[in-house]
Amino acid sequence: MSNMQLICEEDVTQRLLAELSIQRLDLVLADAPIAGSVKLKAFNHLLGECGVHFFAAPKLVKRIRGMFPQCLDGVPFLAPAENTVIRRSLDRWFRSLDLFPSMVAEFHDSALLKVFRREGAGVFAGPAVMASMFESTQSIQK
Repeated sequence: MSNMQLICEEDVTQRLLAELSIQRLDLVLADAPIAGSVKLKAFNHLLGECGVHFFAAPKLVKRIRGMFPQCLDGVPFLAPAENTVIRRSLDRWFRSLDLFPSMVAEFHDSALLKVFRREGAGVFAGPAVMASMFESTQSIQK
């Protein structure tokens, strides 16, 4: 049995990297490589990639009409934090398709997002591998 204790923290990448730089953290898992402008002796390693799916509680899926992705126009949307790669990618993608989901909430905390998702507060985007985690959530991509 190991005496190692694992402590997981969720925060914006810049804060986590600051903690790494003063050795309060040993490892940071992030959604993007460290920017060249960051002065930090660290290494980037790609751990994997996957697609993005759009999910919603079954009661919300029943109310969504139309073909994907146009069905996202005007729907309540649970957005990832603005300073994340996925949020910037989603914003670009929505603009390119002239889609305007109704941003009802923005999340830095994935646990809180799960509560809103369960209650049917909106559609959210997440890694495709999350599909198996949400038994009461359906993918809306048709």
